[in-house]
Amino acid sequence: MDHQMDMGHDNHQMAMGDMDHQDMMMHGGHMMHMGNLKQKFWVSIILTIPILLMTSMMGMTKPLLVFPGSTWVVALIGIILFIYGGQPFFSGAKGELQAKKPAMMTLITMGISVAFIYSIYAVVANNLLANQPHVMDFFWELATLIDIMLLGHWVEMNAITSAGSALNDLAKLLPSMAHKLDPQTGAVTDVALTEIQNDDIVLVKAGEKIPADGQVTKGETAVNEAMVTGEAKQVPKAVNDKVVGGSVNGTGTFEMQVTGTGANSFLAQVMQLVQSAQQEKSAQENLADKVAGWLFYAALTVGIIAFVIWYVNSGLTTALPITVTVLIIACPHALGLAVPLVVARSTSIAAKNGLLIRNRNALEQVKDLRYALMDKTGTLTEGNFIVHEYDSLTTDLTAAQALALFAGLEASSSHPLAQGILTAAQHEKIKIPAATNVAQITGVGLKGDIDGTAYEIVSMAQLEKLQLTYDQAKFQTLASAGNSISFLIAKQELLGYVAQGDTVKPQAQQFIAALKAQHITPVMLTGDNLQTAQKVATTLGIDQIHAKLLPQDKAKLVRQFQQKGKVLMIGDGINDAPSLAQADVGIAIGGGTDLAIESADVVLVKSNPNDVTAFLQLAKQTTRKMTENLWWGAGYNIIALPLAAGVLAPIGFILSPMVGALLMSMSTVIVALNALTLKLGRLD
Repeated sequence: MDHQMDMGHDNHQMAMGDMDHQDMMMHGGHMMHMGNLKQKFWVSIILTIPILLMTSMMGMTKPLLVFPGSTWVVALIGIILFIYGGQPFFSGAKGELQAKKPAMMTLITMGISVAFIYSIYAVVANNLLANQPHVMDFFWELATLIDIMLLGHWVEMNAITSAGSALNDLAKLLPSMAHKLDPQTGAVTDVALTEIQNDDIVLVKAGEKIPADGQVTKGETAVNEAMVTGEAKQVPKAVNDKVVGGSVNGTGTFEMQVTGTGANSFLAQVMQLVQSAQQEKSAQENLADKVAGWLFYAALTVGIIAFVIWYVNSGLTTALPITVTVLIIACPHALGLAVPLVVARSTSIAAKNGLLIRNRNALEQVKDLRYALMDKTGTLTEGNFIVHEYDSLTTDLTAAQALALFAGLEASSSHPLAQGILTAAQHEKIKIPAATNVAQITGVGLKGDIDGTAYEIVSMAQLEKLQLTYDQAKFQTLASAGNSISFLIAKQELLGYVAQGDTVKPQAQQFIAALKAQHITPVMLTGDNLQTAQKVATTLGIDQIHAKLLPQDKAKLVRQFQQKGKVLMIGDGINDAPSLAQADVGIAIGGGTDLAIESADVVLVKSNPNDVTAFLQLAKQTTRKMTENLWWGAGYNIIALPLAAGVLAPIGFILSPMVGALLMSMSTVIVALNALTLKLGRLD
């Protein structure tokens, strides 16, 4: 369902909260137009009142209001109610039957259609065929069934809408106004955010929220991107640096060119991520529809068998009402609410806390996970690299000149290693040369030209592949101390090195312990050297390590582990994209605008590894709630169908349509309440 979001709108309406989108629901894999459920419900209630007054309940009570022609008035009102109140269910059933997959809406349509047709037959038989025995109508049951079904769907839509509206906090990160700058006159005009377009120049003052995604064109500052990336540190920003709408400017004032507004902005993509998650069908939702399909066929089968047996033993006048009763009560509306309400609640709880479930199937894979493969940098470590040592390895360069070349090549990179080098160069007050033709070398480093010379920044593994000699003992010692080492080369000559150390995240040890407690084996995957990886792994208690990996190597390892069991992959969402897509559950952690949301099942806006543990707990509780609700939703039919068919008739008990409807409504209330009780400690 396409929906272009205007992130600058003051109301920041989510798609599921808009009235147009309230009119749509997923059933049987098809979008069903629900109409204005609130209006349909109340109009149906008004139409139901005269029906209740002028008809008997289950044929056991006398009508409270009778006058000549009252039965025809009831029939007319019944026709209006059937067409108007039943329309949403007819639309849904049409989609299911076209797909040859009868499910929830087909069951409901069958129940109300049988009640309506039989009731019209009863009116005709009683009023125009006077020689016939009196036939009991089901207008009372028809009206109450439609009302209960509409109420159930209204409750469901309200629950989902409430879940969706909770996500509006993401949109509230944006200011309502922006300072638009005229590049020719320099005049600044305050305008509504809705008026800002791509390529506009806006002024951002100290302490203000950045109104849109953009690129700095003038000035310097530091930006707090914690609300977007989860990183609380101030990120330096200068000309040509990218900024994200919703982050908070520091003490500097700068000008920026807008590159992303509305549906193209980062926050809009995050919100769209949540919307698509709410619309997707999980495996158990599909199972719920399958169960409904089975019940549809079961009701038809039981109804036909009951009709034949009762017709043979008691005749048509007994067989037909019993058969109709079987078909009417076979409407497990609660089954339709069982999974969507739980998932809507689960998605809401997660998203409010920066845990965005993109693929709801991931929720059901968690219970079978055996391995958790994870990237080191940014996942288990802070990703804030500090230069511990640097030097030249040639007489042609000083140590400072070597560091300057490193910084020149890394100037345009947002990689944590690059930021560490730039910080060191700025601290040493080294003039950074301009580099051109800078490009990434996948799994190796990067290359670029400075003053006409082609340079490369490579890893230790690449030096070995290039067969360049170096002091292995010295660099093994540096690596063993937990340093990542980058080398500068030009014309197949080794020019210099930088050794940088990262720090383990304070939550990482608790996270690894939590995985082991759930019998999930942690496995570290990294492109770094083995010594550095080993130091982190030893600190955290990780036994399995795979180092010096290229992106394709990680994906290959995921496939290998999948032969032993289901695999969770956790990465930064950039270089880990192939492995995130390959894994049974892929989680992208941290990274801000660089999140590879298309390859991950779950995106963690914050970079706290404990959020992965929270997701695993939430997924397990969600799956448990789904299973409970499926039993509540379908369980009553297991009892109701045979009772309505008359298995206890020998002892004088046959389930009436009204009692069946009351049982159904009770199960609906139970699954709704059960879904709303889904909580998860600090996540809720």
